[in-house]
Amino acid sequence: MQCYLVLLTADLVAILAGFALAGHLISAVTGISAALDDVAPVLAIFLVLALHNGSYTIATLQEAWSGIGRAVIALLIAIITSVFAQFLIRPRIELSPGMLSGGAVCAAFLIVLIRLQLRKFVFWNCGSHVINELIIDDGGPQLTFDGAFRVSASGMGLSPDLSNPAALDRFGLALRNIDRVVISCPPSRRAAWAMMLKGANVDGEVLADDVARFGAKGARVAENHGLLLVSAGPLGTRERAIKRAFDVAFAGSAILALSPLLIAVTLAVKLQDRGPVFFIQRRMGRGNRFFSMYKFRSMTHSLGDAHGNVSAARDDKRITPVGRFIRRTSIDELPQLFNVLLGDMSLVGPRPHATGSLAGDKLFWEVDQRYWQRHSLKPGLSGLAQVRGFRGATDHESDLIDRLQADLEYLEGWTIMRDIQIIFLTLRVLVHEKAF
Repeated sequence: MQCYLVLLTADLVAILAGFALAGHLISAVTGISAALDDVAPVLAIFLVLALHNGSYTIATLQEAWSGIGRAVIALLIAIITSVFAQFLIRPRIELSPGMLSGGAVCAAFLIVLIRLQLRKFVFWNCGSHVINELIIDDGGPQLTFDGAFRVSASGMGLSPDLSNPAALDRFGLALRNIDRVVISCPPSRRAAWAMMLKGANVDGEVLADDVARFGAKGARVAENHGLLLVSAGPLGTRERAIKRAFDVAFAGSAILALSPLLIAVTLAVKLQDRGPVFFIQRRMGRGNRFFSMYKFRSMTHSLGDAHGNVSAARDDKRITPVGRFIRRTSIDELPQLFNVLLGDMSLVGPRPHATGSLAGDKLFWEVDQRYWQRHSLKPGLSGLAQVRGFRGATDHESDLIDRLQADLEYLEGWTIMRDIQIIFLTLRVLVHEKAF
């Protein structure tokens, strides 16, 4: 709380000083007076916004730039809101653009400068980790958290004895100045320790390795039963809407722009051996559901591999002359733009694999059980694995592991900017040595 109050006071002083400095530079003494008149509503609005947007939280004490960014954003919004409010109340008021912009720049600069200087105070007051964390070892697995204190329950005479006030007092004394405590104990003692923690006025946790074994993301109680959340969609409604809108806009535009090329390839494939233009293969998509994926046919129709049991090789006799060109340039993948419009695929995501694909002599999902996690998003025309060069034949299990690691990394950190970046990086690897 001391750190929060110091940071809050410092931010308010920085805003006052910044506007006063801007006023002085513009119009000396009279400018200072005018600037202080303008800054009064800014301070009030800033205070509300900064307290609301997390400018004074544990995270901002741990990471200086997190707090600086939040405070500066609150300042800018406060200035804009103040100007708009004053205009509505007094439409004829004359506000100096130079004063406002100069005050904003000076105040923001001082917030950054002062907050960086106050890092020493935060370190002196709270230590290097800010949060005081205590591990109590009561016969459970050994834990080693960075910066945490660790004590033995037996060594300090601590026990989850709810019928003994003296035991409760010893436990309370051990937790003075502690923000979070973790109890490592056998399963039979978890319930007792949990009850001890409920009255301790700290964030308390009891070690339960089932959480790690199930990959749990959270927990809740329903109808007197404890439930572990073990899966959740990687994207929320807003993120899915953004991704879908981008997919439709980009894929539709790409089909129109590339229509002459699509027509030319269609004719070339058809004239090659009079077979079907498209190779349609069942692939696994989002939610582990099958869909039909389209590609320009690149192999002789009679020798096609509908299940993908045999990966294409460099001197594969099944590939036609036209097919060899469109595979090497990745043109054979362009019909998947229609899969994107249909909603089966996305522009960026884990590549869909044929159900019979092998890594070495094992099916993909036999190599690593995490393989199915990659289907929590729509498959993509390209993905993080592809732009990192993990593509082509999977002759060894490691070839699949590399792709899987990249796919899971993509699922954990999706942003629309990352999708755009991957699309541009894909343009650099359309022609590659592993395309055959």
